[in-house]
Amino acid sequence: MAIEDDVLVVGGGLAGSIAALSAAERDLRVRLVSNEGSTLRSASGLIDLLGYTPDGEGPIVEPFEHLTDLPAGHPYERVGRRAVREALSVFDAVVGDAYAGAHTDANALVPTAGGSIKPTARYPASVAPGLASDPRDTLLVGFERLPGFDAPLAAASLEATGVPFRVRGVTVQFPSIECDDAAITRHARALDLDERVEGVPSRAALAERVRVELDGAARVGFPALLGVDHDEVVRRDLAERLGVAVFEIPGSPPSVPGIRLEERLRSALAHAGVRVTTGVRVVDYEGGRGDSRNAGRRIERVLVERSGRRVPYRADEYVLATGGLVGGGIDSSRAGVREPIFGCHVPHPEDRSEWFADDPFGDHPFARFGLAVDRSLRPLTADGDPEFANLRAVGAVLGGADFAAEKSGSGISIATGYVAGSHAGREAAA
Repeated sequence: MAIEDDVLVVGGGLAGSIAALSAAERDLRVRLVSNEGSTLRSASGLIDLLGYTPDGEGPIVEPFEHLTDLPAGHPYERVGRRAVREALSVFDAVVGDAYAGAHTDANALVPTAGGSIKPTARYPASVAPGLASDPRDTLLVGFERLPGFDAPLAAASLEATGVPFRVRGVTVQFPSIECDDAAITRHARALDLDERVEGVPSRAALAERVRVELDGAARVGFPALLGVDHDEVVRRDLAERLGVAVFEIPGSPPSVPGIRLEERLRSALAHAGVRVTTGVRVVDYEGGRGDSRNAGRRIERVLVERSGRRVPYRADEYVLATGGLVGGGIDSSRAGVREPIFGCHVPHPEDRSEWFADDPFGDHPFARFGLAVDRSLRPLTADGDPEFANLRAVGAVLGGADFAAEKSGSGISIATGYVAGSHAGREAAA
C-alpha cells in the first residue's frame, strides 16, 4: 500500500525545502524525501542572486536590473522578476535576522577564503562586518592544522584586488585542538561549548592569542567556524574580548554556515507541518494517462528504496529537486545525458566534442545542461510538450544557466522552488 500525500518533493536541498514550504502554505499534506546528505552542508551559506551576466560581465551591482535581459530558457526568465522578489521574501522570513542583505537590491561584496571578492544578495549576519566595501583595516586569522584557509595568502590576494583597507593575515594555534584531522565542526563545537584549556575557556584563550596580532586592525576575520548552535554568542564574546568587530569568512566544505542554514530550513519545515523522510532514494516511478484536469501523462506514484526494498509513495503533484551533474540529478555517459528517475529529456549535442570548450577556463556548454521547462516549471520533451502534467523541476536540475559562472545558483534554487511549490500546491488543492 502506497504512502499518501498531496505534494511530494524529491530532494532536500535549498530548492526542495523552499518548494515544500511554498506548497505547505495551502494546508496540504506535503512530504520531502531525500538521500542522507544535503548539499547545503557543502555550500558557503551565501545566497547569490546574479553576480555576473551569462556573457561574463560583472560583478553586477544591481542584479534585478539584469533579470529581464537573460536569454529565453534561463530559469529566471521562466519564472519572472516578480516571482524572484516574492521568493526572496519567503527566504528572508525563514532565516530572520540570521541573514543580512534584505535592506537593498544591490549585491554585497563578500571576501572569500581564497581571497577573492564575491557578489551576493544575502549573506549570514556573521559575514556582515567583513564586507569589502567597508574601509576598516582588517586582520585575517587562520589556524594551524586546519586546511582550507591560508590567512596570509588570502590577505595578499584580497589586497591585490584593490580593497579599500589595509589587510594582514596571521596563523595561530586553535586553543583546544592540536590533532591534524579534527573536522571544522569540531572546532565550531568547541567554541559553542567554550571548552576549557588548562583552566581557561577556549574563547578567552583564542582572544588572547589574537589580541597581540591586532596592530591597529579594527576588525578580525576568522574561518567560518565560530559556533554552530550559538554562533551569535561566540562572535559577540570574541568581539567584546578583542575590542574590535569580528566576522566570518565563507570557505570550503564542510560548511558551518551551510549547516546553520540547513537547520533553520528543517525547523521551518517542521513548523509548516512538512513530513521529512531522509536516508532514502527515489529510484523509479509508475505513470498513467492524463485526467480531465490536465492533458498529458501523469505520475501515479514513485518507488522509494529503503531498507533493501522498494516502497511506493503516491501524491497528486511532484517536485524534482535532485540537483545537477554534480549532485546526481543529471546523468552523463557516452550514451548521452539523461535525468535518471523519470527519464526526462535533457537537451544536449549528440557530439560529445561539443560539450566542452577548448580553453579549460572557457565557456563549457555542459555547465548549462539540465531540463528545459515551461513557465510553470514542468519539464519538456524534445518536442516542447510537458513530460508529465504533475511534475515540476527546480534548482540545479534545470538547464539554461551556468550557476557557477553567473553566481546565481542559490537564487535560482529559491526562485524556482517557490514557483514550483506554489503551482504544485494550487494544483493539488484544486
